[in-house]
Amino acid sequence: MVADGLSVLFCGINPGLMTAATGHHFARPGNRFWPVLHRSGFTPRQMKPSEQDELLSYGLGITNVVARPTARADELTAEEYQEGGRQLALKVARLRPRWLAVVGVTAYRAAFGDRKAQVGPQERTIGTTRVWVLPNPSGLNAHWTAETMAEEFARLRAAAETA
Repeated sequence: MVADGLSVLFCGINPGLMTAATGHHFARPGNRFWPVLHRSGFTPRQMKPSEQDELLSYGLGITNVVARPTARADELTAEEYQEGGRQLALKVARLRPRWLAVVGVTAYRAAFGDRKAQVGPQERTIGTTRVWVLPNPSGLNAHWTAETMAEEFARLRAAAETA
């Protein structure tokens, strides 16, 4: 679900089992990605995972750091994250989105070897692409509410609109 020249390329950690079964990103019912995407103003209505292809019309796309599906992200190895980060950097350099938005600070740290990264815009760029780390929308991430996540997604949306 990618294209050249997107405004924002969202990057999940890896496909969960429901995503792998359906072929739709962030498909698990408890995942807050789709509601947060709408609440933050990226989409005019809350979309369903099965409507993911419509994101392209808004200049948005979705990919993953690691392609291998797992029940939980903690099943991935450090090597998978590092190789995923390398492959993601190549993809971003080729597609040239304005922003790469990695959902999950732990995944970003592991994939790019940046142990001190925090949620928000990063110093790192990939070519001309700026990088923003967003909170993980998984229902397992209790540190962030849908409201506080939407606020952070909205910060990225505002930056993407002015870039």
